Amino acid sequence: MNSPEHEEIRIDGARTAGPAPIAPPLIDPQQLMRDLKAFRDPRPVRSGWELAITLIPFLLLFAAIVTAVEAGYLLALLLTPVAGLFLLRLFIIQHDCGHGAFFRGRAGNDWFGRALGVFTLTPYDCWRRSHAQHHAATGNLDARGIGDVDTLTVREFQERGRWQRFQYRLYRHPLVLLGLGPAYLFLLRHRLPIGLMKEGRKYWVSALATNLVTAMILVLPIYLAGFGVTAMVFFPVLLTAASTGVWLFYIQHQFADAHWHEESDWSFHDAALHGSSHLDLPPVLRWFTGNIGIHHVHHLASRIPFYRLPEVLEKHPALRDLNRFTALKTISALRLALWDEGQRKLVTFREAARISAAA
Repeated sequence: MNSPEHEEIRIDGARTAGPAPIAPPLIDPQQLMRDLKAFRDPRPVRSGWELAITLIPFLLLFAAIVTAVEAGYLLALLLTPVAGLFLLRLFIIQHDCGHGAFFRGRAGNDWFGRALGVFTLTPYDCWRRSHAQHHAATGNLDARGIGDVDTLTVREFQERGRWQRFQYRLYRHPLVLLGLGPAYLFLLRHRLPIGLMKEGRKYWVSALATNLVTAMILVLPIYLAGFGVTAMVFFPVLLTAASTGVWLFYIQHQFADAHWHEESDWSFHDAALHGSSHLDLPPVLRWFTGNIGIHHVHHLASRIPFYRLPEVLEKHPALRDLNRFTALKTISALRLALWDEGQRKLVTFREAARISAAA
């Protein structure tokens, strides 16, 4: 059958058998998913407003930073985090377009999503395909590696050679995950349809057209302020948004009591609800991140517009404490690196070493 929220990716049914869910048993994921259909309809006027109050301030801030560089680069950098957060919010809107959740029509979602990809340096059609695969297989140990953070089990890690273990340790280090990784992803990897090169012309057009239009847009600030000034403004803003976005994406599925199962015991509904976190952020950050922290609801019903996710928590208060994290709690979660199939939880490298030594 099709994944309940995606047309392109097929899954082998939504089984409910298998291990008991980690979350409170009073929440029935399948019934909740049916209840959440009431929140799925986008509101065109609201969507247009959300786009306007995100895109216009971002463009104004970018222009202000370019202008402020003449008064001193450090002064300009003070505006960089705010511009980065507005760019992140543009990505959240692009993300909703990819789920068909921002406008009512498929064409409107797709073309606005492609246009926003020019600013976020994210080829919309390529990203939409890989992200759909991520949603369709979240928590499935037999379908890892597409659109998610690479995660090995303790056994798999121990079976790797020394060089492969070193590479994985390096990959999972916070400085790589939140620094080098986002830079590579948005500046290099997205420039080509990596992983989709043999999947058709559509993805090549998506990547190369995004590159071309982004370059054309940057011509104006380069002409007015020079390449060096534009680069000093553009890259910090982009990397602020990219690192923050990767941090959000990481904690949404990488927490101790996450939900991973082999294909035979995997359930779409259980994995969507119990394998995704509720990152409870302060109101200002909730606004900039488009409520994406309410991720357990999003994965169960991805057609809900981001601005309607708080309505779901009001209607279903039991969801507030399900896999709830605060921003400070995410720091300790960055140490988690391996899935322990015995304890059915994510563990640190040190914990994994003790597990292996005791085996």
